[in-house]
Amino acid sequence: MALLERVATLVRANLNDLVDKAEDPEKMIKQVILDMQNQLLQVKTQVAITIADQHVLEKKQQEAEENERQWMHRAGLAVDKKDDALARAAVERSMSYKATAANFRQQVEDQKGQVENLKSALLKLQTKLAEAQSKSDVLIAQHRRARAMNRANQATSGLGDNANSEAFDRMKSKVQHHEATAQAHAELVSDDVNDKFAAMEKQEEIDRLLSDLKSKRKV
Repeated sequence: MALLERVATLVRANLNDLVDKAEDPEKMIKQVILDMQNQLLQVKTQVAITIADQHVLEKKQQEAEENERQWMHRAGLAVDKKDDALARAAVERSMSYKATAANFRQQVEDQKGQVENLKSALLKLQTKLAEAQSKSDVLIAQHRRARAMNRANQATSGLGDNANSEAFDRMKSKVQHHEATAQAHAELVSDDVNDKFAAMEKQEEIDRLLSDLKSKRKV
């Protein structure tokens, strides 16, 4: 049965291997779970149909067995009436129903086996689906961590390239140049202020000396 083959394929699937090989593991895991859910629904439906068919076969088997008994009983009545021809016909009819009952009995056994196979597949698929659902978050998280680590490693390894090193050197040189320029401006401003204070102090000293001189000369 194609349905059982598809279920077997899903049950045998190794989620870790699928994640490792998939280009988009998250999408793949979600698709696997969706496939399992769809197959689970189909298996449940098929189990119900197969059980219903089994009941129909069992009923037909019982009807054939009942007809077998009835015609054998009629054959006995014909014998009691010493009607051998009628008895023979009744026995022949009874044998026909006996063969029919045996045929239905075999079909019932085959159907029971099919029901058990489907129930087993259903149980395995339910277990696999539960496993996939419980592992999906873990596998997705592992994949995301691995992807982030890979990107970090690529970024780190890129820092050692000559082009990046030269860029950092140029940036460092510019920063040092700006610092030197700022310091020079600061020194110029500082010198200008000092000169102003020196000139002011000089004028004050001149004024003081003149005042003393005038005082001494009483001018």
